[in-house]
Amino acid sequence: MIEVKNVVKEFDGFRALDGLTMTVPTGSVYGLVGPNGAGKSTIIRHLTGIYKQDAGEISVDGAPVFENCEVKNRIGYIPDDIFYYPNATINEMKEYYKSIYKTFDEERFKKLAEVFNLNPKHQMRRLSKGMQKQAAFWIAVSLHPEILILDEPVDGLDPVMRRQIWSIIMADVAENGTTVLVSSHNLRELEDVCDHVGIMNKGRIMIERSLNELQENIVKIQLALPDGAELPEGLDILHKSSTGRLQSLIMHGQLEEITEKLAGSMPLFIDAVPLTLEEIFIYELGGADYEVKDIVL
Repeated sequence: MIEVKNVVKEFDGFRALDGLTMTVPTGSVYGLVGPNGAGKSTIIRHLTGIYKQDAGEISVDGAPVFENCEVKNRIGYIPDDIFYYPNATINEMKEYYKSIYKTFDEERFKKLAEVFNLNPKHQMRRLSKGMQKQAAFWIAVSLHPEILILDEPVDGLDPVMRRQIWSIIMADVAENGTTVLVSSHNLRELEDVCDHVGIMNKGRIMIERSLNELQENIVKIQLALPDGAELPEGLDILHKSSTGRLQSLIMHGQLEEITEKLAGSMPLFIDAVPLTLEEIFIYELGGADYEVKDIVL
């Protein structure tokens, strides 16, 4: 289990992490989402032991991460900007990581050559960004890490390769109990793979729940009311819009309780619509403040 407790980090007086607390259960796929500048990459660099926090605690199964080689040896990390030595080939980077990680699986690396279809003798710097990311995944999943931390992992990859990589990752989760933390702006993709979600803003985790709990506690209803009828009081409405008589409401609460309250207004039509993770993200973070705005130019 990854535990982060009240972590603070400042850069030249700017508080990038402001008492951040989060928990990533063992064997889970945890999606870390938030707007640009929320602090996602900063906390990832703490989780991988690159940064040392100014205050608070970061641990894996109770052991601190920073300057702890034993813990770091359990973690595989793929940053948004792939690291490689200037003139290194894929093979040379593979040998570099193999010298660090005792768990490196040479046989798996050879088998995955069929998936990634890259020439291991090619220099990393001569590859496209997407091919560099493929090479990074090729090496990372050959490490057999207990924990895999991914920052914008499939950005720049084509749809087929994205699906292939997620298939490999999810197989490791199912078969080996790998813990995965992934930060991405592609919320639609996270919705398909994550079982836990942390919504981050201004250096803090605002909401942290399983995806099922998150979807159960926020509801989208479409309804049409008779002329003169009004919505009942006591609804926790995050967003309201209408097209003619049809109203769309996004609300906190349980579906059964909300529909029971709305029944008192004698709706002509009522239907519950599944919410996407993107909609939950927008309205949990502040409703209208995070909506796409219509601007007249």
